Amino acid sequence: MITAFVLIKTDASRIPETAEEISAIEGISEVYSVTGEWDLIAVARVAQHEDLADVIADKLSKVPAVVHTTTHIAFRAYSQHDLDAAFALGFEE
Repeated sequence: MITAFVLIKTDASRIPETAEEISAIEGISEVYSVTGEWDLIAVARVAQHEDLADVIADKLSKVPAVVHTTTHIAFRAYSQHDLDAAFALGFEE
């Protein structure tokens, strides 16, 4: 599994709509709105490096409100977080 973090600048008036459109792209697992220099950060998870071109260059970068992207490819993960467990804290069945 190849993981990449895509930092995204968008048209500021369309951040929520752009995030929704990006999150619908196959290969994008998460999209976050963030503070600072960038408007959104997307996490791409694909099987092969070549798939990043399809997801990022061919789809994400062509979303109309996307102005600029910078992509960082992860070499190695040093921690594993069980997000389901984290979100389930305090929830009892």
